[in-house]
Amino acid sequence: MKKSFLKFFYKVFYYQYVRLKPLNFESEIVHRKEIIQKLIDHNNYTSYLEIGCFQDEVFSYIDCKKKIGVDPIQGGNTRLTSDVFFKNNKDKFDCIFIDGLHTYDQCKKDVFNSLRFLNKDGIILIHDCLPTSFLEQTDIRLTSNWYGTVWKCMVELRTMDNIETYTINCDSGIGVVQKKKGTNRLILDKKINKITFKDFYYNYKNWLRLISYDEFKKNF
Repeated sequence: MKKSFLKFFYKVFYYQYVRLKPLNFESEIVHRKEIIQKLIDHNNYTSYLEIGCFQDEVFSYIDCKKKIGVDPIQGGNTRLTSDVFFKNNKDKFDCIFIDGLHTYDQCKKDVFNSLRFLNKDGIILIHDCLPTSFLEQTDIRLTSNWYGTVWKCMVELRTMDNIETYTINCDSGIGVVQKKKGTNRLILDKKINKITFKDFYYNYKNWLRLISYDEFKKNF
């Protein structure tokens, strides 16, 4: 099915039915690469892993003793899919940034693989957690700004009691994941495969535990 037809279908049928105005997150202007570097510097991290490097906008900026960038097409320094990389990897990392394929299934795999190789007191950051419209969060890319269903992965992580997670309201939404007991676990009244963008639309602040960048800095 061609993308042009899918886009037309969603616009004509879905929007007429749901009639949701695009979300406005009023995000703070702080770039993800700055947040990552500040975390590395503040915590004296020595190892950094990036999943999904594209044009090295982030990877080339990061200054860390050891850094690995994984991308199957371009950017980074390791030309593999994340699945193949994690299958053969033996190293551990202090900071891991995930910006790979923006689907729920792949994001979930990347997160749980990252948790296996995360050092104690390490941190995982996940990009593109705050889509503003339905078309931006489809599993097939239909718009220039594509967030996919990363948000759904973040919601599922919020339901787990052995993971601390929240989302920073800046740069398209940056999810934060740490290996420790969660302090505010989310209880859903639906199974994860049943929640929709409309559910997200009305519940994103609570579901993603949205915080400001200033609040995040207190937890460095």
